[in-house]
Amino acid sequence: MSSEIDVVIVGAGAAGIAASRQLAKGRCSAVIVEALPRPGGRAWTTVAGGYRLDLGCGWLHSADRNPWSRIAEENGFAVDRREAAWGKQFGDLGFLPEEQRAARQALQEWEKRLPAVVEDSDCAGDALTPENKWNPYVQAICGFSNGVAPDLMSASDYLAYDAACTYRNWRVPDGYGTMITASIPSQIPVWLDTPIHSLIDNGRRLKIETSRGSISARAAIMTVSTNVLAGDAIKLPGVLDPWRHAAARLPLGNDEKLFLNIHDPDAFSPETHLIGNPYDSATCDFYIRPFGRPIVECYLGGDSALIVAQHGLEAGYRLAIDQLAHLLGSDIRSKLSPLVGSSWCSTDRIGGAYSCALPGQATARRSLARSWDQRIFFAGEATHSYDFSTAHGAYESGLRAADEALAALNLSRVVFQPLMTPTAKIHEAVS
Repeated sequence: MSSEIDVVIVGAGAAGIAASRQLAKGRCSAVIVEALPRPGGRAWTTVAGGYRLDLGCGWLHSADRNPWSRIAEENGFAVDRREAAWGKQFGDLGFLPEEQRAARQALQEWEKRLPAVVEDSDCAGDALTPENKWNPYVQAICGFSNGVAPDLMSASDYLAYDAACTYRNWRVPDGYGTMITASIPSQIPVWLDTPIHSLIDNGRRLKIETSRGSISARAAIMTVSTNVLAGDAIKLPGVLDPWRHAAARLPLGNDEKLFLNIHDPDAFSPETHLIGNPYDSATCDFYIRPFGRPIVECYLGGDSALIVAQHGLEAGYRLAIDQLAHLLGSDIRSKLSPLVGSSWCSTDRIGGAYSCALPGQATARRSLARSWDQRIFFAGEATHSYDFSTAHGAYESGLRAADEALAALNLSRVVFQPLMTPTAKIHEAVS
């Protein structure tokens, strides 16, 4: 393979796809180079048990302002706007109403204390009160939403996301990943199973060495995960060390998703939710019979996802089934079996779930979003200042990077304007 083009997009995830959609509207030749044998990155819908199941992003977060909501319907995908069952413990099993109120109150009080630690340590863990029996619950919620424990998380980063989030969560029955990958413009080639080994600055041109040959390009849009960018999988010129250092301050957390087959659907009520053990930071969270399907969607985050990272999927399935059996009785074991699960921590060229700023490092997102020499541009959820960890944050970053590239190359395109700029809210939350 030998090619010479205007822009090479490294990565066919939500950010790379968004960039390709924007470049396709300009007078620009472009190609997407993807290391995995499939497009989508962390937006991955697989088929198992006859159903399309999202092993990566599965909810349209902030759905009322999420651009993927509009794109889905424009492309003929149904969007389910029903209120999600999150926050409702089915039958109050293992989590009595007074315990649920106390746990929610502890979470809210922790969030109220976060602004006070921003100017000091910026460590979200410092907002926990010692010996509070609900600390494991708060740690578990942080694990699901951020992939890490509060001690490893920037308080200002958390507040920026919270200020911008509308907490409207919708779904795509045919799969979020399916919808995202279906939006790749037909005129942009996608080279799958083509990891890049190095990026070399040859002066006026960039040389991208891949497993299938080299590409000469005027510009590149890098959308790889922070763990890949900070690692040694891709050899980059020394001038990009500041970007690698910024990526290292935004490591990927641990979140996994497992699906269980239900052999007796009557044993479970559709569209219900359970948290396994609210007193354990390694709890699982269960969405039961989504869309009425005979499956259980198991969420593992932070400490529970680390069990998969350290001991594999079998250990994750054991944890999930043990927690369900504790709530529903041991007979439930015979009615469940493993179906399919993710292992993002060990997925080559990804290496984790989504980015979370270390304490004191939230500004690394802006540093990572800067371009180099008007020729190398950076996109991906980690580069978004408040919609990080989401597919729509990745999308907006891809549009931004594409417009920067088009402007630098003097190619026509209307400059992207974000759908929401909650600067005032964010400033109020972190000040």
